[in-house]
Amino acid sequence: MARITIRNLEDPLKARLRIRAAHHGRSMEDEARHILRAALTEEGQAATNLGEAIHQRFARLGGVEVAEVKREALRTPPSFD
Repeated sequence: MARITIRNLEDPLKARLRIRAAHHGRSMEDEARHILRAALTEEGQAATNLGEAIHQRFARLGGVEVAEVKREALRTPPSFD
């Protein structure tokens, strides 16, 4: 297996990694591997279109009820005769 060293990692970022690892019951090293694996796997599974990409990104936040907008009927375009 290969090894990797990450230099100049900011202290707040390292702290967030430590906390995230603890929440998932992993070591910091295992959590970093999990994050890398997920990020690189996600890259190969691109959404088929922009609408689907937006839906996937915000689906976990739930839906939104939008009131219907009343509109007037379309007018007849002017004649240029």
